[in-house]
Amino acid sequence: MERDVFKREVHSPERFGIIWLFEGASMTRYLITGTAGFIGFHLAKKYLEQGIEVVGYDNVNDYYDPSIKESRLKILEEIGGHTFIKGGLEDKKKLFSIFKKHDIDKVCHLAAQAGVRYSLQNPHAYIDSNLVGFTNILEACRHNELDLVYASSSSVYGGNKNYPFSVDDRVDNPISLYAATKKSNELMAHVYSHLFGIKTTGLRFFTVYGPYGRPDMALFLFTKRIVEGKPIDVFNHGRMERDFTYIDDIVDGIMRAMENPFPYEVFNLGNNSPVQLEYFISIIERELGIPAKKNYMDIQPGDVPKTYADIEKTRKLLGWEPTTSIEEGVKRFINWYKKYYGL
Repeated sequence: MERDVFKREVHSPERFGIIWLFEGASMTRYLITGTAGFIGFHLAKKYLEQGIEVVGYDNVNDYYDPSIKESRLKILEEIGGHTFIKGGLEDKKKLFSIFKKHDIDKVCHLAAQAGVRYSLQNPHAYIDSNLVGFTNILEACRHNELDLVYASSSSVYGGNKNYPFSVDDRVDNPISLYAATKKSNELMAHVYSHLFGIKTTGLRFFTVYGPYGRPDMALFLFTKRIVEGKPIDVFNHGRMERDFTYIDDIVDGIMRAMENPFPYEVFNLGNNSPVQLEYFISIIERELGIPAKKNYMDIQPGDVPKTYADIEKTRKLLGWEPTTSIEEGVKRFINWYKKYYGL
């Protein structure tokens, strides 16, 4: 007997057309928390363009301007296949209902209260989202027998002076509450892997940047203030180094982790090439054609002077290698910024 069919149109620069689906056929469906966020948006967009359905979960808070979050969600809606549910990670009932209502195949947990400096002002937001919320995610995966890929952070390395940072380094001396919650997530994931057999993979992201990035991050902040003719705050008197990692490379690493579940692993996703802050600023100046006014300041509480990812383990087990230079990545961001703000 022939089955009825229905269609889903896909519109994107990379994919255009109609996906024909048999009625009652099982679609691949991923739960991605944080689809209104920077990394979650780009990951969801990539999967949607491949014809994979995404259930997105995000509280769309006002930690930074929600308008850019709404812009991201609008793009996902236009592609099609994105079921968005607004809610907080600490809302156990709502979170669990997603698993009950939707036939989830895989889980990628990217939602969290972000930011090192903000954790000095609002610590409870980090406990609610990053600890209580992460427990809810683990419990949902446990009861639905699903593996988990989740976001950790390079901030777990704290004041470690052994460069490059290796996943084999001890990371029991965090210097911010945000870092402490991310290290706690790794420990909690280990417990659930050990006790309940859930396969968990933590990804330590290193200073992710790119189009539709976070307005509170250096590239966005510097670009905005330089364009406005305002001075930029250059912390540690310019003696900072960051392992800036372009968003497309990060998405590639996440997708590789999603396809290669491990009993328990943690990986670095970093560019493996630290950039001095002064050089970073010079690239922005060159792409904008505007010199920056610099306000040199001391290092801020919770900040680290340098990040540098050892990615040998990631290369070996995930086959992942970053391919985007800082020069090309900043150029792409500036081009997006000018277009997005009509400059």
